[in-house]
Amino acid sequence: MTVERKYKDIPSDPPEELPPTSEKCFKGNEVLKWKVYKRRWLILLIYVLFCIVSTSQWTQYAIINNVVIRYYNVDSIYVDWTAIIYMAIYVPAIIPALMFLEKKGLRWAIFLGALGTALGSWIKAVSVAPDRFWVTFTGQTFVAISQVFLLSIPPRLAAVWFGSNQVSTACSIGVFGNQLGMAAGFLLPPMFVKNHANIEDIGSDLSFMFNCTAGVCTFLLILVVAFFQAAPPLPPSPEQALKVQDASRKEGFFSGVKRLLENRGFILLLFTYGLAVAVINSLCTLLNQLILTYFPGGEEFAGQVGLVFVAGGMVGSVIFGIILDKTHKFKETTVIIYGFAALGMLAFTLTLGLGSRILVYGTSTFVGCFLGGYMPVGFELGSEITYPEPEGTTAGIVILATQILSVFHAMAYTWMIGVIGDLWANIILTVTLLIGTGLTAMIPSDLRRQEAHKKNVLYF
Repeated sequence: MTVERKYKDIPSDPPEELPPTSEKCFKGNEVLKWKVYKRRWLILLIYVLFCIVSTSQWTQYAIINNVVIRYYNVDSIYVDWTAIIYMAIYVPAIIPALMFLEKKGLRWAIFLGALGTALGSWIKAVSVAPDRFWVTFTGQTFVAISQVFLLSIPPRLAAVWFGSNQVSTACSIGVFGNQLGMAAGFLLPPMFVKNHANIEDIGSDLSFMFNCTAGVCTFLLILVVAFFQAAPPLPPSPEQALKVQDASRKEGFFSGVKRLLENRGFILLLFTYGLAVAVINSLCTLLNQLILTYFPGGEEFAGQVGLVFVAGGMVGSVIFGIILDKTHKFKETTVIIYGFAALGMLAFTLTLGLGSRILVYGTSTFVGCFLGGYMPVGFELGSEITYPEPEGTTAGIVILATQILSVFHAMAYTWMIGVIGDLWANIILTVTLLIGTGLTAMIPSDLRRQEAHKKNVLYF
């Protein structure tokens, strides 16, 4: 049984400590009800499972680059594009996807994403023949298109379903799902598909992997249809209740985008978030080639390095999300994480050529912890400085800039490795992260969502 508490508008500053849960607040003479529902964890779990099966297919080819080249008899650049397509397709597809999300809500967006992922996975399942690379690339493109309904969801789902004292943690868990999918994408393909001398044996391994993936995607689609809900009956927090009731925000999609682009802090965040994730995407796309340069025959080792890189990010995501919910020090946390990510990238660069697998494991875990941990923190900082704009739109625009930067960054990284070598290419990545740290420090600490929570309601 819940206890009812009352809130009212006030002109003066509120106390530092506010109650964690309640059912009502008052905006003028209007009563705004709010409640946190237990089913929020089921909704989050379904989303995390969707992340895993979709994101795991991102590097499904690139991490076994040399094997795929042998089987389909194609150049390396075509295999690289099975990963780059995830970033490239996002650019033209995200604006329609965001408009659809704002108009139809989370349930329909997740349903279309799960449906497209399942369809693309089944196309890949029938692409196992040396002359069918175009078929397998078509299937990968379907999965990539479907991911536009995935990446910008964590801050939106967290705000719609979770209370003020859990919203950052929920966002972090959502990003955790993405990272768990990346980990599976690094770990599983080298285990499923071996570099057999016989091409037909490689085909059998690919067929087994693709069919397993398609089966899991179909099961997830059934879960989405049966259990996923767009929003709870009542908003989960005072600020969300106020936002839902604010009729002035029921405007056109592009009006909100215009306000975002007029926000100086948000523009800086576009560049800082984009630079960090571009480094992640470039490393993940070319990790197989990078590791095989120093560890010949180390296909499984490359997958393991990718795994510990992402595992570090998963740990960082959850830890930093909890820190944000406890401290609400959004800008300070973001700057510290970014700085340590640069230090981790430098350590990874300097130890890669030493031939020690233990050192590579250690430094990749360290850089992964801070680079991967930055992703939900960046999302939450964006939600704070752009409130009351829709969280999905804010995250979508951030990722749009990120994917544009990632495509060019991955191609530039490929070129640099070929021309100046991986050492200097990785040093340039380190410098990129240092620039991002400086730009992050310039973002104004304008925490509008926190102010909305404190100034609009007062417990008495």
